[in-house]
Amino acid sequence: MVIIAMLSFPTESSKEMGNRFKDLPTLPQYITRKGPYVGSELGVGTKTISIFEFDPSKMAEATEFIANYYAHFIGVPGFTYSIHPWFEVMEAFKMIGLA
Repeated sequence: MVIIAMLSFPTESSKEMGNRFKDLPTLPQYITRKGPYVGSELGVGTKTISIFEFDPSKMAEATEFIANYYAHFIGVPGFTYSIHPWFEVMEAFKMIGLA
């Protein structure tokens, strides 16, 4: 299973975001991350996307860690984020009794 996390912030907040990014905690061993990948959108500013992968049995711990991970950026002007879990097809089938 994965959690896809997206954040955005205006260009004016780039320095503060960079400084906070350098102080983030190390990921626990049960989480692997792809990204962050950085892009931009006119009128929004800088956007990033990260994909956090972990075993479904660690969903509660991973969700809590990732939420706290992004909380480090709260207070940066214009910062927003979203965190969404995504299941593999077979995981989703189990949830509805088809596997």
